[in-house]
Amino acid sequence: MKVVKILFLFLLVVALAHASTTKAVHIVVPVKCHPRVLFGAEQLRKAYGKAGYDAIILHQNTVPTGWCVVVGLVSDQLVVKSTVAWHLPMKKLPAAKEAFNITSSKQNNIVIAGLDNSGALYGCMELADEITANGKQPQNISKFDHPEMVLRGACIGMQKSTYLPGRGVYEYPYTPETFPWFYDKALWIKYLDQMVENRMNSLYLWSGHPFASLVRLKDYPYAVEVSDETFKKNEEMFRFLTQEADKRGIWVIQMFYNIIVSKPFAEHNHMKTQDRNRPIIPIIADYTRKSIAAFVEKYPNVGLMVCLGEAMEGVGQDDIDWFTKTIIPGVKDGLKALGKTEEPPIVLRAHDTDAPADMKAALPLYKNLYTEAKYTGEALTTYTPRGPWAELHRTLSHLGSVQIENIHIMANLEPFRYGSADFIQKCVLAMHNTYEANGLHLYPQASYWDWPYSADNADGARLLQMDRDWIWYKEWSRYAWNCHRDTVNEIKYWARQVSNKYDCGEKAGADIMEAYKQSGEIAPKLLRRYGITDGNRQTLTLGMFMSQLVNPERYGLFTLLYNSEGPEGEMLSEYADKEWNHQPHIGETPVRVANDVVQEGRDAIKAINAAEPFIKKDKAEFARLQNDMYCYNDLANFYAAKAQAALLVLKYKNSKNITDLEQAVPLLQQSVDHFKQLTEHTKNVYLYANSMQTSQRKIPIGGNDGKNKTWAELLPKYETELAHFKKNVDSLKQHYGEASKVKEVFLMPANVNWLSKMDGNYTLAAKISVYTDTDLVANVYDGILKSMYGLRLSQKEQIANGTTLKFTADKPVKLLIGFFKEKGKAYSPEPTLENDASANDYSQAEIKIANAIVFKDMPPVNIHAYTFAAGTHTLTLAKGQCLILGFVDGNITLPVYDAAMNKGGANRFLDALFE
Repeated sequence: MKVVKILFLFLLVVALAHASTTKAVHIVVPVKCHPRVLFGAEQLRKAYGKAGYDAIILHQNTVPTGWCVVVGLVSDQLVVKSTVAWHLPMKKLPAAKEAFNITSSKQNNIVIAGLDNSGALYGCMELADEITANGKQPQNISKFDHPEMVLRGACIGMQKSTYLPGRGVYEYPYTPETFPWFYDKALWIKYLDQMVENRMNSLYLWSGHPFASLVRLKDYPYAVEVSDETFKKNEEMFRFLTQEADKRGIWVIQMFYNIIVSKPFAEHNHMKTQDRNRPIIPIIADYTRKSIAAFVEKYPNVGLMVCLGEAMEGVGQDDIDWFTKTIIPGVKDGLKALGKTEEPPIVLRAHDTDAPADMKAALPLYKNLYTEAKYTGEALTTYTPRGPWAELHRTLSHLGSVQIENIHIMANLEPFRYGSADFIQKCVLAMHNTYEANGLHLYPQASYWDWPYSADNADGARLLQMDRDWIWYKEWSRYAWNCHRDTVNEIKYWARQVSNKYDCGEKAGADIMEAYKQSGEIAPKLLRRYGITDGNRQTLTLGMFMSQLVNPERYGLFTLLYNSEGPEGEMLSEYADKEWNHQPHIGETPVRVANDVVQEGRDAIKAINAAEPFIKKDKAEFARLQNDMYCYNDLANFYAAKAQAALLVLKYKNSKNITDLEQAVPLLQQSVDHFKQLTEHTKNVYLYANSMQTSQRKIPIGGNDGKNKTWAELLPKYETELAHFKKNVDSLKQHYGEASKVKEVFLMPANVNWLSKMDGNYTLAAKISVYTDTDLVANVYDGILKSMYGLRLSQKEQIANGTTLKFTADKPVKLLIGFFKEKGKAYSPEPTLENDASANDYSQAEIKIANAIVFKDMPPVNIHAYTFAAGTHTLTLAKGQCLILGFVDGNITLPVYDAAMNKGGANRFLDALFE
């Protein structure tokens, strides 16, 4: 008994000593409060605990005593009474969503008042950050804040780097086999915690057709494409995800493409899962409407994001009809089943559709609408957007709804790290000032199709994107909240952030941020001045071939890249022509960019090396970041040397002076040498350059079957290009005039059995009209086509209804189709991967012969080849006129070049220099 008394007295002394030294604080919330308020209070409690305070959470509606922090809404009686009792100023918060006010009394009690539940949450997070940064509760705090952007969201793709067997693009059911990470609750908590830490309030899940994995329809029970066990797991995970997101102030938005149906639905009804040129079919419309209704009824707190284009026919009345007669009615049906009238938000993706026309038709029917469009395509190119793309964004911003800016794919950045706070802040300013937008939709910085992993080969382990690219998410989120921050203070802020990560001191932190800043200019400048496209069919970090630099039109040049997604300037060909004609240059020139990126690469290495001696923590990650700076430097020098070589080749086109080609040889050699260095710096460091590893990737070379995704695979091709160029220049020197002669070859037609209506044939050589109802005859054409038998069709019928071809082939064949190089209702659109993911289903995306045919008062014609196996086929082309030029043997290799018939064949010899 004596021992027990002694032990009791000892514990009492310890407890009293602890009570006299600890700093006890009560975090008080209303008895009935929203989960977001409680979540914020819990984050605050953890911050106090780490700073050495003894913090507990209390639920009460009366004014607390002692040292307290009161958390709630401005209208809560607890907040009102505490404000009065502690003689705090009664501030009226402006009507800004997610706003909060933090005020302390003379006794150091604090009131956190949110205009809404998210505001109270963010107020708690703000105070928690202050405590964490300073190691103690701040005194005399008085702070009001709210975000500038209404929506600040991140994106996760429920997609893969390759197609699933037997399925098309975007077709990925939610299964543990395909997406094991989707069922990892701990991983979701980690990601959602990072989102709320960064003050993000929306999470986009991208999928082609998610409904068949999440809802079961009474009228179409066979449409579900997962097992019963998986279906139950999906229901549980989706509810878990949405609940956990909601208490962090995050709105989950499920994206889907139109028109895609589930594979079981398609097979049951004897149709394709997706067919871009298929008209709206009643059973598909009914199935889709009921799928949406069931989804809204089952998950009423989840938003929807609609992509009208890409998987269905592009701009047209079908888009409007589908939006207003299928999708919106489906949402309303779901609300009616719930007995609710509050509309869940719908985000309209302005991709491959006339979004202003869609919205004009939809707004009278549904009010809670948003629009979304890509900031600078599927790449990051500039903070000075302009031109027609900027006009579209401003138009969307003026519709009366919120326009969201989508930082999409980042095809020019992956796989290297990117963290230029300066560049990102300026981009967000441009979103406000140039685009007049007020929302952010952020893709991963790299490896979108490989979520949750990055491309790094970190000693055989996989890195998580959310860990590797922490600064990417943090920078965009910070400036989405407030982009009008002082530059000097921002430099200090980011230096502290980096210093905390690497324990290197603020001077070394500033050096690291300087390396981020310098390297952050390289990829944007290279793509906007030398690139083919802002789309993911180009992987900038794998380089480009000389013919792509010299003659980008041959590869389907995407003009928005040059007239909208960078400052005013010149392409390589424009610069060369102006130099030859002694004309003044305008804006950003290719030569200036070459000089800039070389200097920026050098400065990035200097800055990162200056920080190296001071790194005390996370040294392995710093080494990877340092290596990335060397990669950026290699890339800059590769492009700079190659661009200079390309300018000399373009000069030769005018001068016919072989000396120009001779001078290009050592520059091309230098570019190869720099690519060798890049290959060494990426060897065993990266698993791939690009996470999209399908035939959709075209530049610098096709990515079929997951090939050509590493620098080691590309290096021999650049060495071969150099060898060919050297040999051709030598040959040209020895046999001047002969090398420029291109041996004329002819394509020979192959026979098929036509099952569709035929109105006869034509040959270009016979000067027969290419249509049955016009007298359109080719002015000039490439001789390779002279023996082809084209199919004569009605021009008016093509424009009104499109073109459907049915045929049977006894052996593999290729169908040559000529597309006019002009957009508009009169012309069937050329297969373009920028806005049509199915544009390579028949290996047709690549232009085989550019500018092959010229008609009077008509745009030039590019030739594409559609590949078919032996058998019976139906091909449907979009509305608009095009030329059906006939079939060739499917086993032959078609030449690829620019016939340049619109320029007298001037470019064809340049292409031949590298072959």
